[in-house]
Amino acid sequence: MQRHKIIDKAYLVPFILVTALFYLWAIPNNLNDILIPQFMKSFQLNRLQAGLVQSAFYMGYFLLALPAAYVMDRYNYKTGLIIGLLLFATGAFLFYPAAILGTYGLFLGALFVIASGLAFLETGSNSFIAVLGDPASSAQRLNFSQAFNPLGSMTAVLIGNIFIFSGIHYTDSQVTAMKAAGTYQGYLHHEILRVIPPYMVIGTIILIWVVLIARTKFPTGIETATHNELNGSKKESHGHFSKLHQYPHFIKGVVAQFFYIGAQVGTWSFMIQYVKDYLQRTDKEAGVFLFAALVAFGIGRFVSAALMSKVSPNKLMGLYAILNTLLMTLAVVQPGLLGASALVLSSFFMSLMFPTIFALGVKGLGPNTKIGGSIIIMGIIGGAVWTPVMGLISDNTGSMALAMIVPLIAYLYIIYYAYIGYKPSGPLFETDEPVIASH
Repeated sequence: MQRHKIIDKAYLVPFILVTALFYLWAIPNNLNDILIPQFMKSFQLNRLQAGLVQSAFYMGYFLLALPAAYVMDRYNYKTGLIIGLLLFATGAFLFYPAAILGTYGLFLGALFVIASGLAFLETGSNSFIAVLGDPASSAQRLNFSQAFNPLGSMTAVLIGNIFIFSGIHYTDSQVTAMKAAGTYQGYLHHEILRVIPPYMVIGTIILIWVVLIARTKFPTGIETATHNELNGSKKESHGHFSKLHQYPHFIKGVVAQFFYIGAQVGTWSFMIQYVKDYLQRTDKEAGVFLFAALVAFGIGRFVSAALMSKVSPNKLMGLYAILNTLLMTLAVVQPGLLGASALVLSSFFMSLMFPTIFALGVKGLGPNTKIGGSIIIMGIIGGAVWTPVMGLISDNTGSMALAMIVPLIAYLYIIYYAYIGYKPSGPLFETDEPVIASH
């Protein structure tokens, strides 16, 4: 059996720099799960209002994913990645005035700017890694790069638990006394200020990465060369948005991603609150459950990659969706340690869903792959929609457990997509499958 090099030495430096982005963009994504309970306390928000953290964040993805694809389609990956990093850093630094002024709306604006940058990074990095070398080893390259994403997620929870959560909690009588003494608002503002150091450090690291990428020579024409080689053509080809409606499996893939991201983001966003409600744990103690969930997610990535050599991706995803439907049912009907454990375990079975839905959705799109991929990334607006819906359910019913019916419904649709809706149809291109299947 012929062995293929994962990466050529000539591409090693850009490969390392872009692989690091998978780690870096996971940090703000999962710090949101820390910000939600922190803002609920600091700004005295209800759960619907706190859910707007994810709405602002994923709206940035939604609005910038397509422009990001156009920038990289018309110019190059390096330009798109630098734009994304500059937006990321700008949003992180905006946390300083937001905290000093104590303005929730400004925090939401900062999160929108960060996510706008991440839309560029995610749109470009996956495709860039896929085409950076031998098409036969693109799956190995992407699996290696993506393995750093859950490490970034775990880092985010550790940062939040150590530097953002103070661990200070007052009883109702103590709060009443502080309000009478006029010191309670000062305490709340001090809690808000705790977000400044982590985000200033993050913003600084991102600016360093801008300099490193700007000074690194990226291979020119690699995407066009690879695409043309696969198609036996010397003519550059660009995708067309207007042709995407011809692919029903792609449309259903966008819907599946919309539901899946809603399930993932909603589960992680309210896991700390679920544990606090039913197990009477502090923020820091509840954060351990979220950290365990992200560890399970990371392990699931590796286990799923191994299982995919024996089980087709769609069938494995279908099985995982069935299991997560059962776990969410437990979380709804058995709130407490059993329900919290079910939420943690569900993260293991989430692990393959984003890349598998992405790969199945863009399969056979040929030159429309990049634009199609950006539309599927836009499907993560589900995180902006379903998280506040879960907060609204919890506010109106007084039950965080009942809100978990939202991810339960999402997994039911994913079961349909995994076994029926994924089947490719339309004017398919077979030549770009080596690149697509590697996501």
